[in-house]
Amino acid sequence: MTSLYEIAHTYREDAKRLADLDIPEDVVIDTLDAMAGDLEVKAQNVVFFARDLLATAAAIKDAEEQMAARRKAIENRAKHLLSYVQGCMETAQVQKIECPFFRLSIAKSPPAADVYELGLIPAEYMRQPETPPAVPDKKALADAMKGGAEIPGARLTQGTRLAIS
Repeated sequence: MTSLYEIAHTYREDAKRLADLDIPEDVVIDTLDAMAGDLEVKAQNVVFFARDLLATAAAIKDAEEQMAARRKAIENRAKHLLSYVQGCMETAQVQKIECPFFRLSIAKSPPAADVYELGLIPAEYMRQPETPPAVPDKKALADAMKGGAEIPGARLTQGTRLAIS
Protein backbone atom coordinates (compact mmCIF):
# COMPACT_ATOMS: atom_id res chain seq x y z
CA MET A 1 0.00 0.00 0.00
CA THR A 2 1.36 3.39 -0.96
CA SER A 3 1.34 6.09 1.70
CA LEU A 4 -0.02 9.58 1.17
CA TYR A 5 3.51 10.93 1.64
CA GLU A 6 4.84 8.63 -1.09
CA ILE A 7 2.04 9.63 -3.46
CA ALA A 8 2.69 13.34 -2.81
CA HIS A 9 6.43 12.87 -3.30
CA THR A 10 5.92 10.93 -6.56
CA TYR A 11 3.45 13.57 -7.77
CA ARG A 12 5.94 16.36 -7.09
CA GLU A 13 8.81 14.49 -8.80
CA ASP A 14 6.67 13.58 -11.82
CA ALA A 15 5.47 17.18 -12.11
CA LYS A 16 9.11 18.35 -12.19
CA ARG A 17 9.98 15.78 -14.87
CA LEU A 18 6.95 16.71 -16.98
CA ALA A 19 7.87 20.38 -16.76
CA ASP A 20 11.32 19.56 -18.17
CA LEU A 21 9.93 17.60 -21.15
CA ASP A 22 9.05 19.23 -24.42
CA ILE A 23 5.42 18.15 -24.61
CA PRO A 24 2.23 20.15 -25.10
CA GLU A 25 0.78 21.88 -22.05
CA ASP A 26 -2.59 20.13 -22.32
CA VAL A 27 -0.85 16.73 -22.13
CA VAL A 28 1.03 17.86 -18.99
CA ILE A 29 -2.24 19.05 -17.39
CA ASP A 30 -4.07 15.80 -18.27
CA THR A 31 -1.21 13.71 -16.87
CA LEU A 32 -1.07 15.72 -13.64
CA ASP A 33 -4.87 15.53 -13.27
CA ALA A 34 -4.76 11.74 -13.60
CA MET A 35 -1.96 11.51 -11.04
CA ALA A 36 -3.78 13.89 -8.67
CA GLY A 37 -6.66 11.42 -8.49
CA ASP A 38 -4.61 8.99 -6.40
CA LEU A 39 -3.49 11.83 -4.14
CA GLU A 40 -7.06 13.12 -3.69
CA VAL A 41 -8.50 9.68 -2.91
CA LYS A 42 -5.71 8.87 -0.46
CA ALA A 43 -6.01 12.31 1.22
CA GLN A 44 -9.78 11.85 1.58
CA ASN A 45 -9.32 8.41 3.12
CA VAL A 46 -6.70 9.71 5.56
CA VAL A 47 -9.01 12.58 6.61
CA PHE A 48 -11.91 10.13 7.09
CA PHE A 49 -9.67 8.02 9.31
CA ALA A 50 -8.47 11.11 11.25
CA ARG A 51 -12.09 12.18 11.82
CA ASP A 52 -12.90 8.69 13.07
CA LEU A 53 -9.98 8.89 15.51
CA LEU A 54 -11.16 12.30 16.73
CA ALA A 55 -14.68 10.94 17.26
CA THR A 56 -13.24 8.01 19.22
CA ALA A 57 -11.14 10.39 21.33
CA ALA A 58 -14.23 12.52 22.06
CA ALA A 59 -16.18 9.41 23.09
CA ILE A 60 -13.33 8.36 25.39
CA LYS A 61 -13.22 11.84 26.94
CA ASP A 62 -16.98 11.70 27.54
CA ALA A 63 -16.65 8.23 29.09
CA GLU A 64 -13.81 9.49 31.33
CA GLU A 65 -16.00 12.35 32.57
CA GLN A 66 -18.88 9.96 33.24
CA MET A 67 -16.59 7.53 35.06
CA ALA A 68 -15.08 10.34 37.15
CA ALA A 69 -18.57 11.50 38.15
CA ARG A 70 -19.55 7.93 39.02
CA ARG A 71 -16.32 7.43 41.04
CA LYS A 72 -17.02 10.65 42.96
CA ALA A 73 -20.59 9.53 43.71
CA ILE A 74 -19.39 6.13 44.93
CA GLU A 75 -16.70 7.75 47.11
CA ASN A 76 -19.29 10.13 48.60
CA ARG A 77 -21.66 7.26 49.32
CA ALA A 78 -18.92 5.27 51.06
CA LYS A 79 -17.94 8.35 53.08
CA HIS A 80 -21.56 8.86 54.10
CA LEU A 81 -21.94 5.21 55.16
CA LEU A 82 -18.75 5.33 57.26
CA SER A 83 -19.94 8.58 58.87
CA TYR A 84 -23.27 6.87 59.59
CA VAL A 85 -21.50 3.97 61.35
CA GLN A 86 -19.39 6.44 63.36
CA GLY A 87 -22.47 8.44 64.38
CA CYS A 88 -24.32 5.29 65.47
CA MET A 89 -21.34 4.08 67.52
CA GLU A 90 -20.97 7.50 69.18
CA THR A 91 -24.72 7.69 69.93
CA ALA A 92 -24.62 4.21 71.51
CA GLN A 93 -21.34 5.10 73.25
CA VAL A 94 -19.66 2.01 71.76
CA GLN A 95 -15.92 2.62 71.46
CA LYS A 96 -14.95 -0.55 69.64
CA ILE A 97 -16.42 -3.29 67.45
CA GLU A 98 -14.38 -6.32 66.48
CA CYS A 99 -15.12 -8.89 63.81
CA PRO A 100 -13.01 -11.44 61.88
CA PHE A 101 -12.47 -9.00 58.97
CA PHE A 102 -11.61 -5.70 60.67
CA ARG A 103 -11.80 -3.71 63.88
CA LEU A 104 -13.76 -0.50 64.27
CA SER A 105 -12.90 2.00 66.95
CA ILE A 106 -13.68 5.60 67.73
CA ALA A 107 -10.36 7.45 67.76
CA LYS A 108 -9.49 11.10 68.28
CA SER A 109 -8.25 12.96 65.25
CA PRO A 110 -5.07 15.06 65.57
CA PRO A 111 -5.72 18.65 66.68
CA ALA A 112 -6.42 21.01 63.75
CA ALA A 113 -6.77 24.77 63.49
CA ASP A 114 -10.27 26.06 62.75
CA VAL A 115 -10.20 29.50 61.11
CA TYR A 116 -13.55 31.12 61.91
CA GLU A 117 -12.62 34.72 60.96
CA LEU A 118 -9.87 35.15 58.39
CA GLY A 119 -9.43 38.89 58.92
CA LEU A 120 -8.23 38.43 62.51
CA ILE A 121 -5.34 36.08 61.66
CA PRO A 122 -1.91 37.80 62.08
CA ALA A 123 0.19 38.17 58.90
CA GLU A 124 2.90 35.86 60.23
CA TYR A 125 0.44 32.96 60.01
CA MET A 126 -0.61 33.70 56.45
CA ARG A 127 0.89 31.93 53.45
CA GLN A 128 1.24 33.74 50.16
CA PRO A 129 0.74 31.55 47.08
CA GLU A 130 3.65 31.53 44.67
CA THR A 131 3.11 33.98 41.84
CA PRO A 132 2.97 32.24 38.47
CA PRO A 133 5.64 33.35 36.00
CA ALA A 134 4.65 35.98 33.46
CA VAL A 135 3.73 34.66 30.02
CA PRO A 136 3.74 36.65 26.79
CA ASP A 137 0.38 37.82 25.41
CA LYS A 138 0.83 36.37 21.93
CA LYS A 139 -2.30 38.01 20.53
CA ALA A 140 -1.17 41.47 21.69
CA LEU A 141 2.33 40.78 20.30
CA ALA A 142 0.92 39.66 16.93
CA ASP A 143 -1.43 42.66 16.74
CA ALA A 144 1.41 45.07 17.51
CA MET A 145 3.75 43.48 14.96
CA LYS A 146 0.99 43.44 12.31
CA GLY A 147 0.77 47.18 12.92
CA GLY A 148 4.49 47.52 12.17
CA ALA A 149 5.99 47.39 15.66
CA GLU A 150 9.35 45.69 16.06
CA ILE A 151 9.52 43.81 19.35
CA PRO A 152 12.82 42.31 20.54
CA GLY A 153 12.57 38.58 21.13
CA ALA A 154 9.47 38.11 18.98
CA ARG A 155 8.76 37.83 15.29
CA LEU A 156 5.64 37.46 13.19
CA THR A 157 5.36 34.07 11.48
CA GLN A 158 2.71 32.55 9.30
CA GLY A 159 2.39 28.82 8.85
CA THR A 160 -0.16 26.74 7.04
CA ARG A 161 -2.95 24.53 8.28
CA LEU A 162 -5.23 21.94 6.83
CA ALA A 163 -8.74 23.38 6.51
CA ILE A 164 -11.52 20.81 6.27
CA SER A 165 -14.90 22.23 5.36
